[in-house]
Amino acid sequence: MGMRDGRRTGRGRGMTEERLQRPAWARNHGRFETDVCSRRHAPTLAGRFVPVEETVPADYKNLTMKNIVHIVGTGTIGEPLIGLFTDFHHHLGIDEVTFHKRTPMPTERAKVNHLMARGAHLATDEDQAADFEALGHKVSYGARQALERATVVIDCTPAGNDNKERQYRHLTGPKGFVAQGSEFGFGKMYARGINDAALVPGEDRFLQVVSCNTHNLAILIKTIGMEGDALEMDRATFVCMRRANDVSQTKDYLPAPTVGPHDDEEFGTHHARDVFHLYQTLGLTPRVFSSAVKLNTQYMHSVWFDVRLEKPTEKKRVIDKLKANALVALTDRRGANEVFSFGRDHGYYGRILSQTVFSTPTLAVADGGREVVGFCFTPQDGNSLLSSVAGAIWLMDPERYNDRIQVLKRFVFREI
Repeated sequence: MGMRDGRRTGRGRGMTEERLQRPAWARNHGRFETDVCSRRHAPTLAGRFVPVEETVPADYKNLTMKNIVHIVGTGTIGEPLIGLFTDFHHHLGIDEVTFHKRTPMPTERAKVNHLMARGAHLATDEDQAADFEALGHKVSYGARQALERATVVIDCTPAGNDNKERQYRHLTGPKGFVAQGSEFGFGKMYARGINDAALVPGEDRFLQVVSCNTHNLAILIKTIGMEGDALEMDRATFVCMRRANDVSQTKDYLPAPTVGPHDDEEFGTHHARDVFHLYQTLGLTPRVFSSAVKLNTQYMHSVWFDVRLEKPTEKKRVIDKLKANALVALTDRRGANEVFSFGRDHGYYGRILSQTVFSTPTLAVADGGREVVGFCFTPQDGNSLLSSVAGAIWLMDPERYNDRIQVLKRFVFREI
Protein backbone atom coordinates (compact mmCIF):
# COMPACT_ATOMS: atom_id res chain seq x y z
CA MET A 1 0.00 0.00 0.00
CA GLY A 2 1.56 3.29 -1.06
CA MET A 3 2.10 5.72 1.80
CA ARG A 4 4.23 8.39 0.12
CA ASP A 5 5.27 11.79 1.32
CA GLY A 6 2.65 14.50 0.89
CA ARG A 7 4.74 17.31 -0.58
CA ARG A 8 3.07 20.12 -2.50
CA THR A 9 3.42 19.26 -6.17
CA GLY A 10 1.95 22.21 -8.00
CA ARG A 11 -1.37 23.75 -8.85
CA GLY A 12 -4.43 21.61 -8.30
CA ARG A 13 -2.74 19.52 -5.61
CA GLY A 14 -3.26 21.77 -2.63
CA MET A 15 -1.83 20.15 0.48
CA THR A 16 -2.21 23.16 2.75
CA GLU A 17 -3.72 22.53 6.16
CA GLU A 18 -7.37 23.47 6.39
CA ARG A 19 -8.77 25.40 9.29
CA LEU A 20 -9.29 22.88 12.05
CA GLN A 21 -12.70 22.25 13.49
CA ARG A 22 -13.65 24.39 16.44
CA PRO A 23 -12.65 22.71 19.70
CA ALA A 24 -15.32 20.67 21.40
CA TRP A 25 -15.43 22.96 24.45
CA ALA A 26 -16.39 25.91 22.25
CA ARG A 27 -19.51 24.14 21.10
CA ASN A 28 -20.57 22.23 24.14
CA HIS A 29 -19.47 23.02 27.69
CA GLY A 30 -22.64 22.57 29.72
CA ARG A 31 -24.11 19.69 31.63
CA PHE A 32 -26.69 17.62 29.84
CA GLU A 33 -29.30 15.17 31.02
CA THR A 34 -28.51 11.55 30.30
CA ASP A 35 -31.94 10.16 30.95
CA VAL A 36 -33.49 8.58 27.88
CA CYS A 37 -36.66 10.59 28.16
CA SER A 38 -34.93 13.97 28.55
CA ARG A 39 -31.87 13.42 26.35
CA ARG A 40 -30.84 16.42 24.27
CA HIS A 41 -29.51 16.01 20.77
CA ALA A 42 -26.88 17.63 18.57
CA PRO A 43 -27.18 17.58 14.76
CA THR A 44 -24.31 16.27 12.68
CA LEU A 45 -23.32 17.68 9.31
CA ALA A 46 -25.04 14.71 7.71
CA GLY A 47 -28.37 15.72 9.22
CA ARG A 48 -28.37 12.77 11.64
CA PHE A 49 -29.20 13.62 15.26
CA VAL A 50 -26.86 12.30 17.90
CA PRO A 51 -27.60 12.28 21.65
CA VAL A 52 -25.49 14.60 23.75
CA GLU A 53 -25.04 12.35 26.77
CA GLU A 54 -22.16 13.80 28.69
CA THR A 55 -20.26 17.00 29.19
CA VAL A 56 -16.77 17.64 27.87
CA PRO A 57 -14.33 18.06 30.79
CA ALA A 58 -13.77 21.71 31.67
CA ASP A 59 -10.00 21.38 31.41
CA TYR A 60 -10.27 20.33 27.79
CA LYS A 61 -10.05 23.97 26.73
CA ASN A 62 -6.66 24.19 28.42
CA LEU A 63 -5.08 21.52 26.25
CA THR A 64 -2.35 22.94 24.06
CA MET A 65 -2.21 20.02 21.61
CA LYS A 66 -5.03 19.20 19.25
CA ASN A 67 -6.29 15.63 19.26
CA ILE A 68 -6.34 14.30 15.71
CA VAL A 69 -7.47 10.81 14.73
CA HIS A 70 -6.21 9.58 11.37
CA ILE A 71 -7.85 6.50 9.86
CA VAL A 72 -6.12 4.55 7.10
CA GLY A 73 -8.62 2.78 4.84
CA THR A 74 -12.32 3.24 4.10
CA GLY A 75 -13.54 -0.37 4.04
CA THR A 76 -16.04 -2.19 6.25
CA ILE A 77 -14.27 -1.03 9.43
CA GLY A 78 -12.62 2.20 8.29
CA GLU A 79 -15.76 3.81 6.87
CA PRO A 80 -17.97 3.47 9.99
CA LEU A 81 -15.01 4.41 12.21
CA ILE A 82 -14.65 7.70 10.37
CA GLY A 83 -18.35 8.26 10.93
CA LEU A 84 -18.16 7.44 14.64
CA PHE A 85 -15.29 9.83 15.27
CA THR A 86 -16.87 12.67 13.31
CA ASP A 87 -20.35 12.25 14.79
CA PHE A 88 -19.14 11.98 18.39
CA HIS A 89 -15.91 13.98 18.26
CA HIS A 90 -17.04 16.54 20.83
CA HIS A 91 -17.74 13.77 23.38
CA LEU A 92 -14.55 11.87 22.59
CA GLY A 93 -12.34 14.94 22.84
CA ILE A 94 -11.37 14.88 19.16
CA ASP A 95 -10.55 18.13 17.34
CA GLU A 96 -10.09 16.74 13.84
CA VAL A 97 -10.69 13.51 11.94
CA THR A 98 -8.62 12.73 8.85
CA PHE A 99 -8.64 9.63 6.68
CA HIS A 100 -6.43 8.16 4.00
CA LYS A 101 -7.89 6.65 0.86
CA ARG A 102 -5.51 5.12 -1.64
CA THR A 103 -7.56 4.77 -4.84
CA PRO A 104 -9.95 7.34 -6.38
CA MET A 105 -13.09 5.55 -7.59
CA PRO A 106 -16.21 7.03 -9.19
CA THR A 107 -18.29 4.30 -7.52
CA GLU A 108 -17.16 5.57 -4.11
CA ARG A 109 -17.46 9.28 -4.83
CA ALA A 110 -20.70 9.57 -2.85
CA LYS A 111 -19.19 7.75 0.13
CA VAL A 112 -16.14 10.02 0.27
CA ASN A 113 -18.25 13.13 -0.19
CA HIS A 114 -20.54 12.10 2.64
CA LEU A 115 -17.65 11.42 5.02
CA MET A 116 -16.20 14.82 4.20
CA ALA A 117 -19.57 16.52 4.64
CA ARG A 118 -19.66 15.10 8.15
CA GLY A 119 -16.39 16.86 8.93
CA ALA A 120 -13.61 14.41 8.01
CA HIS A 121 -10.61 15.57 5.95
CA LEU A 122 -9.23 13.54 3.05
CA ALA A 123 -5.57 12.61 2.73
CA THR A 124 -4.05 10.64 -0.11
CA ASP A 125 -0.78 9.81 -1.82
CA GLU A 126 0.92 12.57 -3.75
CA ASP A 127 0.45 10.90 -7.13
CA GLN A 128 -3.29 10.36 -6.56
CA ALA A 129 -4.28 13.86 -5.41
CA ALA A 130 -5.14 15.21 -8.87
CA ASP A 131 -7.34 12.20 -9.64
CA PHE A 132 -9.26 12.65 -6.39
CA GLU A 133 -9.76 16.32 -7.12
CA ALA A 134 -10.96 15.44 -10.61
CA LEU A 135 -13.76 13.52 -8.89
CA GLY A 136 -14.66 16.65 -6.95
CA HIS A 137 -12.94 15.70 -3.67
CA LYS A 138 -10.94 18.29 -1.79
CA VAL A 139 -7.60 16.81 -0.72
CA SER A 140 -6.52 18.39 2.57
CA TYR A 141 -3.31 16.52 3.30
CA GLY A 142 -0.68 14.30 1.80
CA ALA A 143 -0.37 10.76 3.13
CA ARG A 144 2.83 11.37 5.06
CA GLN A 145 1.69 14.76 6.31
CA ALA A 146 -1.51 13.28 7.74
CA LEU A 147 0.42 10.57 9.58
CA GLU A 148 2.92 13.00 11.09
CA ARG A 149 0.31 15.40 12.44
CA ALA A 150 -1.99 12.69 13.88
CA THR A 151 -2.33 12.01 17.58
CA VAL A 152 -3.49 8.43 16.95
CA VAL A 153 -3.43 6.42 13.71
CA ILE A 154 -5.94 3.62 13.18
CA ASP A 155 -4.97 1.30 10.33
CA CYS A 156 -8.00 -0.53 8.93
CA THR A 157 -6.19 -2.21 6.04
CA PRO A 158 -4.72 -5.71 5.64
CA ALA A 159 -1.31 -4.06 5.33
CA GLY A 160 -1.03 -2.87 8.93
CA ASN A 161 2.13 -4.82 9.73
CA ASP A 162 3.81 -3.68 6.51
CA ASN A 163 2.86 -0.08 7.21
CA LYS A 164 4.22 -0.41 10.74
CA GLU A 165 7.64 -1.49 9.51
CA ARG A 166 7.82 1.02 6.65
CA GLN A 167 6.19 4.03 8.29
CA TYR A 168 4.78 3.90 11.80
CA ARG A 169 7.94 2.81 13.64
CA HIS A 170 9.72 5.90 12.35
CA LEU A 171 7.04 8.44 13.33
CA THR A 172 7.53 10.34 16.57
CA GLY A 173 4.45 12.57 16.46
CA PRO A 174 1.59 10.11 17.09
CA LYS A 175 1.00 8.82 20.60
CA GLY A 176 0.03 5.44 19.25
CA PHE A 177 -1.23 3.18 16.51
CA VAL A 178 -4.13 0.73 16.26
CA ALA A 179 -4.48 -2.12 13.74
CA GLN A 180 -7.22 -4.67 13.13
CA GLY A 181 -7.69 -8.41 13.65
CA SER A 182 -5.80 -9.69 10.63
CA GLU A 183 -2.54 -8.04 11.71
CA PHE A 184 -1.23 -10.61 14.19
CA GLY A 185 1.91 -9.34 15.90
CA PHE A 186 1.22 -5.63 15.30
CA GLY A 187 1.11 -4.87 19.01
CA LYS A 188 -0.58 -5.80 22.26
CA MET A 189 -3.87 -7.54 21.55
CA TYR A 190 -6.92 -5.67 22.81
CA ALA A 191 -10.66 -6.18 23.21
CA ARG A 192 -12.81 -3.70 25.09
CA GLY A 193 -13.99 -5.10 28.42
CA ILE A 194 -11.59 -8.05 28.29
CA ASN A 195 -8.04 -6.85 28.92
CA ASP A 196 -8.25 -3.12 29.55
CA ALA A 197 -6.31 -3.74 32.76
CA ALA A 198 -3.37 -5.04 30.72
CA LEU A 199 -2.82 -1.74 28.89
CA VAL A 200 0.21 0.15 30.19
CA PRO A 201 0.33 3.94 29.59
CA GLY A 202 3.60 5.08 28.11
CA GLU A 203 4.56 1.53 27.14
CA ASP A 204 1.83 0.21 24.84
CA ARG A 205 2.10 2.35 21.72
CA PHE A 206 0.93 -0.33 19.26
CA LEU A 207 -2.42 -2.08 19.78
CA GLN A 208 -4.06 -4.81 17.72
CA VAL A 209 -7.84 -4.98 18.02
CA VAL A 210 -8.73 -8.65 17.71
CA SER A 211 -11.18 -9.91 15.08
CA CYS A 212 -14.95 -9.79 15.55
CA ASN A 213 -15.24 -13.55 16.16
CA THR A 214 -12.33 -13.45 18.60
CA HIS A 215 -14.26 -10.79 20.53
CA ASN A 216 -17.15 -13.22 20.72
CA LEU A 217 -14.99 -16.09 21.98
CA ALA A 218 -13.34 -13.80 24.52
CA ILE A 219 -16.59 -12.57 26.05
CA LEU A 220 -17.95 -16.13 26.27
CA ILE A 221 -14.84 -17.22 28.16
CA LYS A 222 -15.01 -14.20 30.47
CA THR A 223 -18.71 -14.61 31.20
CA ILE A 224 -19.13 -18.39 31.34
CA GLY A 225 -15.63 -19.73 31.94
CA MET A 226 -14.40 -17.32 34.62
CA GLU A 227 -15.27 -16.21 38.14
CA GLY A 228 -13.92 -12.74 38.72
CA ASP A 229 -10.39 -12.64 37.32
CA ALA A 230 -9.78 -16.39 37.54
CA LEU A 231 -10.38 -19.10 34.93
CA GLU A 232 -12.78 -21.80 36.11
CA MET A 233 -13.05 -23.81 32.93
CA ASP A 234 -11.15 -26.87 31.84
CA ARG A 235 -11.48 -26.31 28.10
CA ALA A 236 -13.57 -24.42 25.51
CA THR A 237 -14.31 -25.47 21.94
CA PHE A 238 -15.78 -23.18 19.30
CA VAL A 239 -17.12 -23.49 15.76
CA CYS A 240 -17.14 -20.14 13.96
CA MET A 241 -19.74 -20.13 11.19
CA ARG A 242 -18.70 -17.16 9.14
CA ARG A 243 -20.71 -15.23 6.59
CA ALA A 244 -19.35 -15.40 3.02
CA ASN A 245 -18.78 -11.64 2.72
CA ASP A 246 -20.21 -8.30 3.77
CA VAL A 247 -23.45 -6.98 2.27
CA SER A 248 -21.39 -4.18 0.73
CA GLN A 249 -19.16 -6.63 -1.14
CA THR A 250 -19.75 -8.45 -4.42
CA LYS A 251 -16.57 -10.55 -4.59
CA ASP A 252 -15.79 -13.89 -2.92
CA TYR A 253 -19.36 -15.00 -2.34
CA LEU A 254 -19.74 -18.77 -1.87
CA PRO A 255 -22.17 -21.11 -3.63
CA ALA A 256 -22.28 -23.48 -0.64
CA PRO A 257 -20.93 -23.94 2.90
CA THR A 258 -17.16 -24.30 2.76
CA VAL A 259 -15.16 -25.73 5.66
CA GLY A 260 -11.84 -24.30 6.70
CA PRO A 261 -8.60 -26.13 7.53
CA HIS A 262 -7.09 -26.46 10.99
CA ASP A 263 -3.86 -24.64 10.25
CA ASP A 264 -2.75 -24.52 13.87
CA GLU A 265 -2.16 -27.89 15.54
CA GLU A 266 -2.70 -26.47 19.02
CA PHE A 267 -5.58 -24.06 18.43
CA GLY A 268 -7.17 -25.11 15.13
CA THR A 269 -7.87 -21.69 13.60
CA HIS A 270 -6.63 -18.19 14.36
CA HIS A 271 -9.73 -17.44 16.44
CA ALA A 272 -8.67 -19.68 19.34
CA ARG A 273 -5.01 -18.74 18.88
CA ASP A 274 -5.84 -15.05 19.12
CA VAL A 275 -8.13 -15.40 22.13
CA PHE A 276 -5.38 -17.37 23.89
CA HIS A 277 -2.85 -14.59 23.30
CA LEU A 278 -5.44 -11.99 24.28
CA TYR A 279 -5.86 -13.61 27.68
CA GLN A 280 -2.12 -14.09 27.99
CA THR A 281 -1.85 -10.31 28.40
CA LEU A 282 -3.65 -10.89 31.73
CA GLY A 283 -1.43 -13.79 32.71
CA LEU A 284 -4.10 -16.39 31.85
CA THR A 285 -3.70 -19.43 29.60
CA PRO A 286 -7.11 -20.81 28.62
CA ARG A 287 -7.30 -24.17 26.85
CA VAL A 288 -9.17 -23.39 23.65
CA PHE A 289 -9.71 -24.85 20.19
CA SER A 290 -11.67 -23.48 17.22
CA SER A 291 -12.91 -24.55 13.81
CA ALA A 292 -14.35 -22.40 11.04
CA VAL A 293 -16.81 -22.80 8.19
CA LYS A 294 -18.01 -20.16 5.72
CA LEU A 295 -21.72 -20.10 4.92
CA ASN A 296 -23.39 -18.75 1.81
CA THR A 297 -24.99 -15.80 3.62
CA GLN A 298 -24.21 -12.11 4.02
CA TYR A 299 -26.00 -11.59 7.32
CA MET A 300 -23.95 -12.44 10.41
CA HIS A 301 -21.31 -14.76 11.76
CA SER A 302 -22.57 -17.36 14.24
CA VAL A 303 -20.63 -19.25 16.89
CA TRP A 304 -21.33 -22.65 18.50
CA PHE A 305 -19.52 -23.14 21.78
CA ASP A 306 -18.87 -25.91 24.29
CA VAL A 307 -17.36 -24.72 27.58
CA ARG A 308 -16.33 -27.43 30.06
CA LEU A 309 -16.22 -26.13 33.62
CA GLU A 310 -14.19 -27.24 36.62
CA LYS A 311 -17.21 -26.92 38.90
CA PRO A 312 -20.88 -27.68 38.10
CA THR A 313 -23.31 -24.85 37.37
CA GLU A 314 -26.98 -24.38 36.51
CA LYS A 315 -28.70 -22.83 33.53
CA LYS A 316 -30.14 -20.00 35.63
CA ARG A 317 -26.68 -19.18 36.94
CA VAL A 318 -25.32 -18.96 33.38
CA ILE A 319 -28.17 -16.70 32.28
CA ASP A 320 -27.65 -14.45 35.30
CA LYS A 321 -23.95 -14.09 34.47
CA LEU A 322 -24.75 -13.24 30.85
CA LYS A 323 -27.30 -10.64 31.96
CA ALA A 324 -24.77 -9.09 34.32
CA ASN A 325 -22.22 -8.46 31.56
CA ALA A 326 -22.96 -5.09 29.97
CA LEU A 327 -21.23 -6.11 26.72
CA VAL A 328 -23.52 -9.13 26.16
CA ALA A 329 -26.84 -8.81 24.33
CA LEU A 330 -29.42 -11.52 24.96
CA THR A 331 -32.07 -12.49 22.44
CA ASP A 332 -34.92 -14.96 22.12
CA ARG A 333 -34.38 -14.92 18.36
CA ARG A 334 -32.70 -17.79 16.54
CA GLY A 335 -32.35 -16.32 13.06
CA ALA A 336 -29.32 -14.28 12.03
CA ASN A 337 -31.51 -12.28 9.65
CA GLU A 338 -33.71 -11.11 12.55
CA VAL A 339 -30.73 -9.98 14.61
CA PHE A 340 -29.19 -8.32 11.56
CA SER A 341 -32.48 -6.50 10.92
CA PHE A 342 -32.54 -5.21 14.50
CA GLY A 343 -29.05 -3.82 14.04
CA ARG A 344 -30.07 -2.18 10.77
CA ASP A 345 -33.02 -0.47 12.45
CA HIS A 346 -31.54 0.43 15.84
CA GLY A 347 -27.75 0.22 15.64
CA TYR A 348 -25.21 2.84 14.63
CA TYR A 349 -25.67 2.81 10.86
CA GLY A 350 -26.64 -0.84 11.18
CA ARG A 351 -23.88 -1.79 13.64
CA ILE A 352 -24.47 -3.50 16.97
CA LEU A 353 -21.58 -2.57 19.26
CA SER A 354 -22.15 -5.41 21.75
CA GLN A 355 -19.47 -8.10 21.90
CA THR A 356 -21.93 -10.93 21.28
CA VAL A 357 -25.65 -11.61 20.78
CA PHE A 358 -26.48 -14.70 22.80
CA SER A 359 -29.45 -16.82 21.68
CA THR A 360 -30.93 -17.90 25.02
CA PRO A 361 -33.20 -20.68 23.63
CA THR A 362 -30.08 -22.56 22.51
CA LEU A 363 -28.42 -22.67 25.93
CA ALA A 364 -27.94 -26.14 27.42
CA VAL A 365 -26.14 -27.31 30.55
CA ALA A 366 -25.07 -30.96 30.41
CA ASP A 367 -22.77 -33.50 32.11
CA GLY A 368 -24.01 -32.75 35.60
CA GLY A 369 -23.61 -29.01 35.15
CA ARG A 370 -20.00 -29.11 33.97
CA GLU A 371 -20.67 -28.54 30.26
CA VAL A 372 -22.29 -25.38 28.85
CA VAL A 373 -23.33 -25.44 25.18
CA GLY A 374 -25.11 -22.95 22.96
CA PHE A 375 -25.15 -20.59 19.97
CA CYS A 376 -24.58 -16.88 19.63
CA PHE A 377 -24.24 -14.33 16.86
CA THR A 378 -21.22 -12.13 16.21
CA PRO A 379 -21.91 -8.41 15.62
CA GLN A 380 -19.21 -8.29 12.95
CA ASP A 381 -17.45 -4.94 12.69
CA GLY A 382 -19.52 -3.61 15.59
CA ASN A 383 -17.53 -5.11 18.44
CA SER A 384 -14.27 -4.27 16.63
CA LEU A 385 -15.47 -0.69 16.15
CA LEU A 386 -16.10 -0.26 19.87
CA SER A 387 -12.65 -1.63 20.72
CA SER A 388 -11.00 0.53 18.06
CA VAL A 389 -12.57 3.68 19.49
CA ALA A 390 -11.76 2.65 23.06
CA GLY A 391 -8.16 1.82 22.14
CA ALA A 392 -7.65 5.10 20.30
CA ILE A 393 -9.09 7.21 23.11
CA TRP A 394 -7.02 5.25 25.66
CA LEU A 395 -3.87 6.15 23.72
CA MET A 396 -4.88 9.82 23.92
CA ASP A 397 -6.27 9.94 27.44
CA PRO A 398 -5.73 6.72 29.46
CA GLU A 399 -7.17 8.22 32.65
CA ARG A 400 -10.52 9.33 31.21
CA TYR A 401 -11.05 7.15 28.15
CA ASN A 402 -13.67 5.04 29.89
CA ASP A 403 -15.82 8.08 30.63
CA ARG A 404 -15.38 9.53 27.15
CA ILE A 405 -16.59 6.45 25.28
CA GLN A 406 -19.82 6.19 27.29
CA VAL A 407 -21.46 8.23 24.54
CA LEU A 408 -21.54 4.99 22.51
CA LYS A 409 -23.31 3.07 25.26
CA ARG A 410 -26.75 3.27 23.65
CA PHE A 411 -25.49 1.15 20.74
CA VAL A 412 -24.27 -1.56 23.12
CA PHE A 413 -27.54 -3.43 23.50
CA ARG A 414 -28.53 -5.63 26.43
CA GLU A 415 -31.44 -7.25 24.62
CA ILE A 416 -32.28 -7.80 20.95
